[in-house]
Amino acid sequence: MTQKLVVIGAGMASGRVLEHLFEANADYYVTLFNAEARGNYNRIMLSPVLSGEKTYDDIVTHNAEWYTTQGVTCHFGTPITSIDRAAKTVTSTEGTVPYDKLLIATGSAPFIIPVPGKDLDGVVTYRDLDDTNAMIDAAKSGGKAVVIGGGLLGLEAAAGLAERGMDVTVLHLMGHLMERQLDEAAGFLLRRDLEKRGITVKCQASTTAILGTTRVEAVLLDDGETLDADLVVMAVGIRPETRLATDAGLSVARGVEVNAQMETSDPDIIAIGECVEFDGQLFGLVAPLYDQAKVVAKTLMGVPDVFTPKELSTKLKVTGCDLFSAGDFAEAEGREDIVFRDPARGVYRRLVLEDNIVVGAVMYGDTADSNWFFGLIRDKTDISDMRETLIYGPAFQGGAPSDPLSAVAALPRDVEICGCNGICKGQIEDAVHAGATDLGAVRAVTKASGSCGTCTGLVEQVLAVTLGDEFIAPAAASICGCTDMTHEDVRRMIKSRELKSMPAVWQECGWKTSCGCHICRPALNFYLLADWPMEYTDDPQSRFINERKHANIQKDGTFSVVPRMWGGITTPDELRAIADAADKFAVPTVKVTGGQRIDLLGVKGEDLPAIWEDLNNAGMVSGHAYSKGLRTVKTCVGTDHCRFGTQDSTGLGIKLEKTLWGSWTPHKLKLGVSGCPRNCAEATCKDIGIVCVDSGYQISIGGAAGMDVRETEPLCQVKTEAEVIDVVKAVTQLYRENAKYLDRIYKWVAKVGLDWVKESVADLDKRTALKARFEHSQTVYRKDPWAQHVAKSETYRPLADLTLEAAE
Repeated sequence: MTQKLVVIGAGMASGRVLEHLFEANADYYVTLFNAEARGNYNRIMLSPVLSGEKTYDDIVTHNAEWYTTQGVTCHFGTPITSIDRAAKTVTSTEGTVPYDKLLIATGSAPFIIPVPGKDLDGVVTYRDLDDTNAMIDAAKSGGKAVVIGGGLLGLEAAAGLAERGMDVTVLHLMGHLMERQLDEAAGFLLRRDLEKRGITVKCQASTTAILGTTRVEAVLLDDGETLDADLVVMAVGIRPETRLATDAGLSVARGVEVNAQMETSDPDIIAIGECVEFDGQLFGLVAPLYDQAKVVAKTLMGVPDVFTPKELSTKLKVTGCDLFSAGDFAEAEGREDIVFRDPARGVYRRLVLEDNIVVGAVMYGDTADSNWFFGLIRDKTDISDMRETLIYGPAFQGGAPSDPLSAVAALPRDVEICGCNGICKGQIEDAVHAGATDLGAVRAVTKASGSCGTCTGLVEQVLAVTLGDEFIAPAAASICGCTDMTHEDVRRMIKSRELKSMPAVWQECGWKTSCGCHICRPALNFYLLADWPMEYTDDPQSRFINERKHANIQKDGTFSVVPRMWGGITTPDELRAIADAADKFAVPTVKVTGGQRIDLLGVKGEDLPAIWEDLNNAGMVSGHAYSKGLRTVKTCVGTDHCRFGTQDSTGLGIKLEKTLWGSWTPHKLKLGVSGCPRNCAEATCKDIGIVCVDSGYQISIGGAAGMDVRETEPLCQVKTEAEVIDVVKAVTQLYRENAKYLDRIYKWVAKVGLDWVKESVADLDKRTALKARFEHSQTVYRKDPWAQHVAKSETYRPLADLTLEAAE
């Protein structure tokens, strides 16, 4: 007896079910309803339709003749409004139709971000042919299009509109494009190729509102930027279309819940496609939908079968960019990366291994071997025997000390080489004889040269003497184990190739890993911040814990909080606020620092936002005692009170501190301003020192008072406060732009030469340009982190969630 099958939705999944049923001569009379005014077409090919490469007729799967031949009664442009499970009927705007079996294939609905202006004319989504036609019509007038969403659909929409002559900007909330399918490095390559095609990409961009009266005119971002727009395409995601199922009382979670036979909680109702949820999973790719279709057809015919989700790969072609992604490529403990990069060709491959099994793969630019790699993932193949050549794909499987050292040789075994760690020559020799034959190995075994680094040369000499002819002189030290490039090499590449993100650096510089490590990420974060302050956004997770927590961690896990006192000057109100905070939060130790401030020691991590708020309310801001940036400007009382003072050293110190406050530098930066040559502010052992004299101001640089004790060297002499401030801005910017990360000024000057620094600052044009770049960067990052994080206290995680790296 012929049964009545009603199908809701004429998409690719239900279309494949009908094909299976008709091929098997299943005894069903089929009635098909579709909200769209057409039947089954290949939605994957909408992008070529948008770009003009294809027409709708080219992508039709089932035309009117096919439906007629198969005896399907079609109701196109007729949405179902309700399901009556008890009566086993469906109701549409045309009436009520009975069923024996009902197949729900309602697919998914585009997510609309709930911002003002979302309902204006000119705001469209991108899910079906009607959306595509709306974009084609809009593109006829040219103008500007803003696409919200950097996933596959958003990028396809952007590429199609660009092909039709529109000026296109893509806004993406996350840090890189297609973050679900691609890692950061591949995402960077995709972004680069899109930008070569004239598409502007803005990542970490959040839409606040769509502006216009009756029609869209612009898009407002949360940072205040406004983008003109004649068309806005929302492609921020999809969600299962479950309203009919919910209203009918079926079991619905994120999607319509089905069992392994694709049956819903009502055995006479089956569901398929993007609207379903099986075992907690949703499905958006075609492959699993077609697997579901086979099971649905068998279920309808009473043939036992089960749907089993399989390992999936994504092989995509976005505007001519070859992409492949499979498995799990997220970072996790115990996993390793094998990465191949060819920056010139734009080729990138990354394999993620776990116990010699490939668990994930990302490929960009050359995906010819993607199926082979996918097979390794799917079959969980042990790749131990081909590990060395694995990344290249299936085709490759099968396959005397010089005289100066005499002094070191003559040293006794018990002489101390590394003062920081108390390591003597004999311990290093023993480590070498035990197999530590290079600096890194010696450092790992003994810790010699692993702290301040000043003994590195001496340790290498001990190595050379001990190994003799077997010693291989080390190449210039790389920034870290992720690359063979030095800090200087990386910095030159960032500037010359205009690299403005970490993925860009990793790709263009041929990084060995795709995500960097705890050593190189802070350095890259600083270099990018210093060189591209407007284009690059500071990455807090690439900073040391002290900078992330905006306080210095102590050995017991508590923190030190140091409010700023400009030039060492304070007020009774500030002192009361500090005292009140110390009482309120049971601060065990309150100490006056060498930088003329008061330190609250022993603050609990969970109390940080609250104590900051109390201090902020009293007008006090972060002292940045934790930062790789300006710490303090130490002053004496100068002409205000001292009979020897020649200039207003206190006032100048406060101006300098307020000028430099919030600036990030390669290492900590300390200044001193002394009112006379008696030097009570100790200006001649600071990074930058100013000594006031009757004729003006003597500026010097390169002092130190830590493990190295150094006196500053004269830089220049000027007559006015304004000139002092200009010179300090210029030399600070020169230091920011050229120094190796974690080099203090004295180390930087030793490398580049004091004469070059003097010449750069003395040249008025260069000084003016350096000053302008410094001021430019300050407009972006000169903010009080305490106040910002008090306003967003949810950004503070428990201390246990943070890695406790060294602060230096």
